[in-house]
Parts: sequence; C-alpha cells; structure tokens
Amino acid sequence: MYSRAFFGRGYQTGSTTDSGRLGIREIRGRTNARLGRRTKNRIQSGSSRRPGPVNVDDKRVINGETDINQLAPFKYPWAWEYFMNANKNHWTPLDVNMAQDVHDYHHRLTAPEKHVYENVLAYLTTSDILAMRNIGLAVMEKMSAPELQIYQARQVYEEAMHTWAYQHCIETLNLDQSEIYNRYRVVPAINGKIQIANRRLDAAMRPDMNLRNKDDLQEFIMSYLFFAAVFEGTWFYNGFSPIFALQRRGLMRGTGEQLQYILRDEAMHFSFGLKVVNQIVEEENITFDPKAVREMWDESEAAEKAYANYILRDPILGYSADYHSEQFRFVANRRARTVGLEEPFPGAKNVSPWLDEQATLRKEKNFFETRVIEYQTGAQLEW
Repeated sequence: MYSRAFFGRGYQTGSTTDSGRLGIREIRGRTNARLGRRTKNRIQSGSSRRPGPVNVDDKRVINGETDINQLAPFKYPWAWEYFMNANKNHWTPLDVNMAQDVHDYHHRLTAPEKHVYENVLAYLTTSDILAMRNIGLAVMEKMSAPELQIYQARQVYEEAMHTWAYQHCIETLNLDQSEIYNRYRVVPAINGKIQIANRRLDAAMRPDMNLRNKDDLQEFIMSYLFFAAVFEGTWFYNGFSPIFALQRRGLMRGTGEQLQYILRDEAMHFSFGLKVVNQIVEEENITFDPKAVREMWDESEAAEKAYANYILRDPILGYSADYHSEQFRFVANRRARTVGLEEPFPGAKNVSPWLDEQATLRKEKNFFETRVIEYQTGAQLEW
C-alpha cells in the first residue's frame, strides 16, 4: 500500500485535497493569463489596432502593427517569390521508382553501408518533424507580415512530405519501423543532435515570450539562427551526403533521388530563413552576442562530429567521418557569412564540391521507368 507521502502534497487516492484544488486553479489562472496575453498581442497586430488602410512602411517581420490578414501591399515581395517558386517545385515520394533500392539493400550493400543508410534515415525521420514543429508552432505565430507566413505554411507542408519520403523508404525496404524510429532515443550520437534542437525549439515556444523585450528577442533570434543556419542550413544540407555517396556509385538511387528533391526544398528553407534573420536584425537593430554564436557553432560541430563518427565508424568507399565533419565546417562558414558573421571554422575545405550539384541538377527521366519530374526553379539559388 502506498503512503500518502508517496503521492506528494495535494494528491491522495480517491480524493482531492484543498491544496490540490488550489494547485489546479493556480495552473488554470496562469494558463488563462498566457492565453490572454497572446490574444491581446494578436488583436494589437490586427485591423482593430489600425482601422485605416494598411501602410506598407508599417509592416515588419515581427512586432508589426498592420493587419496580419491583408496580404498586399507587399513589403517583402521576395517572400511571395519563395512561395511561388516552392509551388513550382512540387513532388511526392511516390513519383520515385524504388525497385532498385530493394535489390541494392538486400543484395549489394555491405554491412557498414547498411549501417550508414539506416542511421541517416533514423536521424532524418525525427529531424524533419522537429523542423515542421519549429516553423508551424514557434515561428509562424510571431510573424506579422502575411507574405512570410504564407511561404512558411508551404514549408510546414514540405517538412511533412519529407517525413513521408523517409517513411516510404523504410516501408519499401521492409525495415523494422519501430526500431528505426526509436534509434534517436537510444543512440546517443543521434539523440545528442535532437536534444540540442529540442532545447532551441523549447526556448522559442515559451508562452510568455515577448519580442518587444530585449532578452526575449535575443533568445528568439538565436533560435531562428540555429534552425536556419545549423539545423537546416548545415546539418540537413550536409546530412544527406552519405547516401549521396552511395548514389554516386549507382547504389540506392531511388533514395538518393528522394533526398535530392528534399535537398532542393531545404535549400529554399534555409535561404529564406537566413534572409528573415537578416531582415529582423536590420529592423530590430539586433547585435548578436559573439559568445552565444561561438557556443552555438562549437556545440553543433561537436554533435555533428559524434554523429559522423557513429554512422561512419567504418568508412564506406569514397566517404568517411573526417570527410563528413570537414564538409560541415565548410558549409557552416558559408551560412555564417550570409548573415554577416565571422566564419566559425576558418580554412575549412570544400571536400564535397559535388554536393551543391545535388540541389541544382536538372533531372532527365526515362519515361518508361517513372513519371517525368523536373523542377522548374531552384537552380537559380545563389549561395
């Protein structure tokens, strides 16, 4: 029989104490207060605050006071262009022929290559859901210009579709879904990256965050920078490379093609994200804390190195852990330059010059093998 002390103050079997009821009322009160603050903020950035016509000069990425429901006049026409281009890039996982992958996985891949393939999928299945939640739950509600939100809505859909692509690969190869999906919880090298991202996401999702407060604004912009520059811009961008290395040798070509389509979406995601970061920095007169930025890069590099050492504990032909880690550092330097920051890893070498081609290559398909799928845009992105 458990003692009353086991259940803690205010909890008993079969009854509710006064202190328990007070605790519930207190929780409800705090929740209602938070909802009230959110409602007030939304009302203030809507048409009830400014009943007259929308002045484009009053629009802002965050902390704007114009009607969030009125799309035009545009202040950020580039955001609308991202949305239009993203719709030209439409595809689904079912458009890709996976027949050869089934044969390759069961008859051609070595044990180290299977280890790489499975663990890349194990990491990505969780990561794209995290990316979806970041944009959909932590970022979109803070945007005060609808042209930004509309592209981000498309981005949320694309992250969900990417998760579908990984699931399609797992199902097609008849892998143990429960085992693959749970690796991020039981493999420290995968879990380490997920925990870093979760911490950044939790910081941006604080219900009491006020972006007119200097400290909260700094926390939000660091979270946004992390997801744009590190999570999608570097971890994702570099993270497909081990499977691309197989694809370049004629192995797992269907999965490689799925990841090419995903990479082209992701290239637009982080490009948009870094542009938004620059816009917020300009409009809100933000100066990044050099120590916080340095810690972000160092922590991200350490996690990526641990991950590379795990998935590539036995190098595969044409690809190794050192190769993967060096490319991470090179790509990180490019992302830092895009937002006006110092290169975190001076002198890093571009050991995968073919990686950019995966995001810009125009595809020619055999009509009798699969549907004709060709991106209309995306190759025009400048790094």
